[in-house]
Amino acid sequence: MDRALKARLEARFGDVLSGPIRQRHDETELRIEPKDVPDVLRSLHDEPAFHFEMLSDLAGVDTGEHMQVVYHLWSETTPDWLRVVADGLSREDPRTPSVTFLWKGAEWMEREAYDMFGIIFEGNRDLRRIYMPPDYQSFPLRKDFYLADDAARSPGAGVRHMERSHAPNDTAGQAVRTVKA
Repeated sequence: MDRALKARLEARFGDVLSGPIRQRHDETELRIEPKDVPDVLRSLHDEPAFHFEMLSDLAGVDTGEHMQVVYHLWSETTPDWLRVVADGLSREDPRTPSVTFLWKGAEWMEREAYDMFGIIFEGNRDLRRIYMPPDYQSFPLRKDFYLADDAARSPGAGVRHMERSHAPNDTAGQAVRTVKA
């Protein structure tokens, strides 16, 4: 844990944090509101005290109550990875500013979060489906996503038929031998 990083983050961003800075092992996490994403990430990227030049991952999260966007950043100024969580996006219309102005590679990561969660990244010049067909109407990684056969299955009703294991036919009383490949 880099306690000096935590102190620098608290001093610089204390007024925009939406929760305490948390540290565990080699990770430091800070939470901000979606509207603060451009300013906070620009500062983390550009200011010499931080110099987080590498965006290693960007992911959408559906907590069931609201949406989040999580940014994983790396800098040579600290041994810790930095996790920035844009917390509290609306489930009905999840929107946050794009960070493609800092990291060109974020375009694809934002497209994936859009495709799987429906999060709109305002300012992304190519926000379209990346995995699902262009006319697909749902977002597969959202907690309210239903599979076609889920309507007929009540919660706790057991495994789906295709997932059941069956004993081989006509083996009553016989030993079953397995063949190694």
